[in-house]
Amino acid sequence: MGILLGLVTALCWGSADLFARFATRRIGTFRTMLYMQLCGFCLLTLVMPRLGGWGHLFDGSGWHPWAWGILAGALNTSSTLALYRSFEIGKLSIVAPISACYPVLTMLLSALSGERLTPLRLFGLALTIVGVTVVAHGEQVPGEANSAEQMTQPGKKHLGAGWAFFSAFGFGIMFWLLGLRVVPLLGGPPSVWVIRLTSVLATALVILVARQSVALPLRRDAPLLLGVGLLDTSAYVFNNYGMLREQTSVVSVLASLYGAVTVALAAVILKEKVSASQWLGITAIFIGIILISR
Repeated sequence: MGILLGLVTALCWGSADLFARFATRRIGTFRTMLYMQLCGFCLLTLVMPRLGGWGHLFDGSGWHPWAWGILAGALNTSSTLALYRSFEIGKLSIVAPISACYPVLTMLLSALSGERLTPLRLFGLALTIVGVTVVAHGEQVPGEANSAEQMTQPGKKHLGAGWAFFSAFGFGIMFWLLGLRVVPLLGGPPSVWVIRLTSVLATALVILVARQSVALPLRRDAPLLLGVGLLDTSAYVFNNYGMLREQTSVVSVLASLYGAVTVALAAVILKEKVSASQWLGITAIFIGIILISR
């Protein structure tokens, strides 16, 4: 069940990224991030009673559950902002593979924390990470530097790499922390609720400090933001449920398949070209999934 939940997580995150691509081009990165998280927070608040309640948040357990949840929320906010910044100034085919490899750090930390992986699962995890990297590396989007620009400005392709490394580092720690401390203590949905609350407040603070616009989006943009918020928040809930049933390292790698999902959806819906190397990466991903499930 944990493996299935990891795959559903990837599907939700990959779909959310497709909606986010349209939303950020309409209203900008900061406003998209703020309002999609606000939508997700409100929706999750409404359904919390049906998902088992608030766990240890309001049962007198003290400040420890809140502290772990807020720490995870702070990591999520900083990592997501760094990711969006890398996409904004960098070449996607360079920064995407870097940011998508956060499970490597999660696996390392999980192993150091006592998780034991069979050789077959280790090989499957490694193969999946390679596949994710190949798929993300082959993705091209309008507006990237062309070949002439790369020849005249060779340093341009490295723009955003630092932000992408920061994002991968933050996500790697966050997902390890979720599996080790946050989810076991708070449960699946309550931990997402705290992360969403923290992210909304932290993003709003960053926007105010950076003096960015917080204007309400137009009515025509509301369905996009609602879709991103619903899918992204649902992905976190599925991910956390998966961590309760499967090793953190395994769920994190499967969830990182969202990059391949985005590429596949772009090929089907937006008719974007999928290169031969990307198809090889997708094949490697599915072989890795089979090995992980054994």
